[in-house]
Amino acid sequence: MDLVLRTIFVFFLILVVTRAVGRRELSSMEPFDLILLVVIGDLVQQGVTQSDYSLTGATMVIVTVALLTVSTAWLSFRYRRLRPVLEGDPVILVADGRILERNLRRQRMTVEELGAEARLAQISSLEDVRYAVLETNGKISFVTS
Repeated sequence: MDLVLRTIFVFFLILVVTRAVGRRELSSMEPFDLILLVVIGDLVQQGVTQSDYSLTGATMVIVTVALLTVSTAWLSFRYRRLRPVLEGDPVILVADGRILERNLRRQRMTVEELGAEARLAQISSLEDVRYAVLETNGKISFVTS
């Protein structure tokens, strides 16, 4: 039972931390970020299982994480009010061709990063963008005029 409680705590801790870090940072991982993610995974494993290396303990942890993942997905699907908390909301970065600096700052993005994403989408200038939306998965959608 101790393993289940530690797993539940760590699951929600990871949920809060990933929401705080921001979707943009998570969608564009650098090599250091990937290494950090692996280290965090190892630390989480040690914190959850401590010295329990049994097959039963591993099974309990895996089943608990799976149930929590399915539960949060179901809650997000079933209760619309929970979606912003569990998944986040899309954020408009450009509206009617005008860059929304406040939204960029809140997402810790620069105009240069937005421009680079536009170029990757085959858009030569931000002036050609009618809307740009930072989606909940960290990708930017562009609508041109």
